[in-house]
Amino acid sequence: GAGQQASIQEKLALEDLERSFARREMETLFHEQPETGNPYLEDALLRSYLKTHLPPKVLEEVNQDLERFGKRLLSEVKALGWECELNPPVFQQYDAWGQRVDHILTCPAWRRIKEIVAEEGLIAEAYERRYSNWSRLHQAVKLYLSASFSGGFSCPLAMTDGAAKVIESLGIGGSLRNAFEHLTSREPKQFWTSGQWMTERRGGSDVANGTEAVARKQPDGTYCLYGFKWFTSAADSDVALTLARVVDAEGQVKQGSSGLSLFFLKVRDEEGKLNNIRVQRLKDKLGTRQMATAELWLDGAKAELISAEGRGVASISSMLNITRIHNVIGAVAFMRRMVSLSREYACRRVAFGKLLQDHPLHMQTLARMEVQTRGALLLLMDITRLLGLAETNMASEQEQHLLRLLIPAAKLYTGKQASAVVVEAMESFGGQGYMEDTGLPVVVRDTLVLSIWEGTTNILSLDVLRSLTKSQGQVMALFFSRVQQKLELASGTAELEPAVKRMRDATSSLAHFTHTAAARGALTMELAARDFSYSLARIYAGALLLEHAARPNASSADISAAQRWCEQELCPVATGLESSTYTAEAALLDRELVYEGSPA
Repeated sequence: GAGQQASIQEKLALEDLERSFARREMETLFHEQPETGNPYLEDALLRSYLKTHLPPKVLEEVNQDLERFGKRLLSEVKALGWECELNPPVFQQYDAWGQRVDHILTCPAWRRIKEIVAEEGLIAEAYERRYSNWSRLHQAVKLYLSASFSGGFSCPLAMTDGAAKVIESLGIGGSLRNAFEHLTSREPKQFWTSGQWMTERRGGSDVANGTEAVARKQPDGTYCLYGFKWFTSAADSDVALTLARVVDAEGQVKQGSSGLSLFFLKVRDEEGKLNNIRVQRLKDKLGTRQMATAELWLDGAKAELISAEGRGVASISSMLNITRIHNVIGAVAFMRRMVSLSREYACRRVAFGKLLQDHPLHMQTLARMEVQTRGALLLLMDITRLLGLAETNMASEQEQHLLRLLIPAAKLYTGKQASAVVVEAMESFGGQGYMEDTGLPVVVRDTLVLSIWEGTTNILSLDVLRSLTKSQGQVMALFFSRVQQKLELASGTAELEPAVKRMRDATSSLAHFTHTAAARGALTMELAARDFSYSLARIYAGALLLEHAARPNASSADISAAQRWCEQELCPVATGLESSTYTAEAALLDRELVYEGSPA
């Protein structure tokens, strides 16, 4: 009887439990959402950098503008950016009556962000130069703060900035003056964005051999363009720059880079109709889905030749510098955004009985991400500082060579850094990091393109070598001199002495490689190009971190970041040289390893 009674009670308890679950709606995981504040006020390194370098009057005004802008990003732009992700562009090829219209329809949020970037002067700031050589830095900081909030609009901004720079470098005159005024306007109704239509069906960075588009001169002096553009980012832009080959009187075109000329065109005419352009389709991309990337046919598009004939590639060099710096801005911005979110989440999430911030291993992981982000930010700041000097004719010839060296090195390195950091940050959220509605996968997808845009890692590594050739090797002397100056400043701080020693050793190894490899020929330099570029970036960023940590009012975090940066392998190219990685024999073995078992 007692056993039966216990069985009945157990059954009743189970039924009560089942009824309790039945009454409850489906449960959701409950985690506190990480919330970050004003991105400018929360970026201690950025604020300390500006305080150290900007003249007091400039600092006062810039500080007020950035604090106000940070508030606007949170109160207005952040929600618009998310709306752009939820409502990507749509291609309408025909209207209801069968007429071909080729409309690229963007959401209201995308159009509102375009108005905001004009109001904020995100392009204008760099060209008004109200702060002289510091104007470019001011612009870069605003772009950095906004990049991770603005729903992919950083890409059209990069190309618009690049177009404005090309026009400025070629001379603002004639019809281009009107275009420049629109590209740099603060009036939303007057502001234009620009596309950059360089990539064709053969694709890639080899525009010299991959460009098939042709240009036929018209009696009025304009040109009609014919060809197919495979990638046209921000295809909803108002204007575009593009490369094409001019058809001569015999109907022939010149091949190679010397046959390419640069053209400016409006995407639509005064009535809003496409300028003899047909949209084939929108690209289905892994990320940057907020922005329309299209395949376009140019079928007699009316355009203006803005470079000297055959000087198209040379004319876009200034544009490439700008767009690559924008790429660095995006990389650092995404790193900072994800590290900030991970940091805030660690203050809220409880696991195994305590907050994540109380787990030493978790905090070590976040600290490593923070160190990489800090190094990348200082690299960005120094490059934009040099660019500001160059744009106001205050940079020496050697400093211009240094800028030419650092831009591709920083772009390739931060592109790789960003991918690693944002994936690590996503992991710090556990399973939640993998959920689309958290927005975290969006950041990861959008970051992954940064090692591809504006030249892949290998393409840019070879461009680093070209910068050495262009300066006849003199740029390395300035590079070493600048690094040594910064190390001298840091050597007086006892806590930094071990890091300074590691940096000096790395610099000596890089100098040894430069001297040794030059005597071994072009193949050695090509095989070493990626490791060489990594070494440049790590050593220069390390010097910047040490310089910042050597300030009288440096924080313990500044010192720790410099120390930890210098604990990594600073000069990987030296290791490769010692292990005979950069030889003809190694190149043959690389090929055998890759193609073993393959019919290729």
